[in-house]
Amino acid sequence: MIRATGLLLTLIVSASVPEIGMSAVDVPSLAEASGRYSISNSSNIAFTVDQVGGGGIKGHFVKFSGSFNLKAGDLSHAMVDFDLKPESVNTGQDRVDNFLRCTAVFDSGHFDTISFRSQHVDQTGPDSARVTGVLTAKGHSDAETFDVKLTSWNGRMIGFSVTGRIFRSHYSMDVGTPIFSNVVQFDMLIVGQRS
Repeated sequence: MIRATGLLLTLIVSASVPEIGMSAVDVPSLAEASGRYSISNSSNIAFTVDQVGGGGIKGHFVKFSGSFNLKAGDLSHAMVDFDLKPESVNTGQDRVDNFLRCTAVFDSGHFDTISFRSQHVDQTGPDSARVTGVLTAKGHSDAETFDVKLTSWNGRMIGFSVTGRIFRSHYSMDVGTPIFSNVVQFDMLIVGQRS
């Protein structure tokens, strides 16, 4: 998800991420935050699939990696590369995890990586952006868009909340519809450490 990129020319960040010990500070320019960042394993890649009548599936991915590059003065060409390992899915229920790994959903035995490669970034506010790119999963690729909001910055580490909605049917993972929603809602905290 997630070349979660930068945000902009004169930012005052009012949020903080206490779990990783960073407090918000003024970010006077995109140039100050520019550079390459590695995605930290303190990030949280969470998802939800709703179910008719309530319940649904909630979980997160344990194994992922990636980087993003915030280009000074050129937000539109900021880049995000992100990979996650679908076999690392964790819903807290072994039965559900094993089903999600099977051929009907992730088919993680044949497709061990889900990837996102950004193509364009549009500023949507003083501390927010929309990242568009290509998501590849289970041998299928499609254009996807994620909304990004800057949440923390300390000169060395930067944090973003990232949200997006993915249609499972675009990736041949729509088993169980319509009882289970065709939409996967992602709610992620992406933490980047300057390389």
